[in-house]
Amino acid sequence: MSRILVVDDDPQILRTLRINLRARGYDVDTVADADAALHAAAAGRPDLIVLDLGLPDRDGVEVVRDLRGWNNAPIIVLSGRSGSADKVDALDAGADDYVTKPFGLDELLARIRAASRRTSTSAASPTLQLDSYTVDLAARLVRGADGTQVRLTPTEWHLLEILARQPGALVGQRQLLEQVWGPKFVNETQYLRQYMAQLRRKLEADPAHPQHLLTEPGMGYRLQLGPGPTVSFAPQMSVEPAAEGD
Repeated sequence: MSRILVVDDDPQILRTLRINLRARGYDVDTVADADAALHAAAAGRPDLIVLDLGLPDRDGVEVVRDLRGWNNAPIIVLSGRSGSADKVDALDAGADDYVTKPFGLDELLARIRAASRRTSTSAASPTLQLDSYTVDLAARLVRGADGTQVRLTPTEWHLLEILARQPGALVGQRQLLEQVWGPKFVNETQYLRQYMAQLRRKLEADPAHPQHLLTEPGMGYRLQLGPGPTVSFAPQMSVEPAAEGD
């Protein structure tokens, strides 16, 4: 393990960890907010991520979930939140370990070594190619061939993101309904039909004969990739999905 990404909005912590980790032979990148963290993780492919939960632009638990969609690098949460619920939320989202501030440097270094021993650091591509459309999981947006953003509502994006995290795999109707709309809506299959139709109109060359957003009748849906998924990285600006109804 050689490259570590440290994400924290406290300049003193960033400076302390940068100095001490580099002194022990690690390459270290430091950023202070969630959007910068996602871009740095996509561009730099760190071997391990140290992540604060209290970021200025987005909660750290959400960042963990976003990273886990396409990156398997160990994530060690470093946070002032000491409640058990906060720890459970972070670990359930995909974090590998949780260190509470104030922390001892020797303890953090030991946890970094332990994580490097037990966790694979292979990472999937943060982007998926659907013919002329690029789905960028790090930047949370879709672009056309000319780089123009395809406007998706938050619900459309959430549905697409779940499928994109498991390309080629069948995702059941119940799972999709529960994750996108909640457990009370697991029988509302018409929601899936409606939103999949909307996604096909935006992302398929021929919505009536989809090549990527496929239905398995009575079972669920899958995202079939085009030939040769490519890797490309978002510019240093993240654009959120369009507001519902746009």
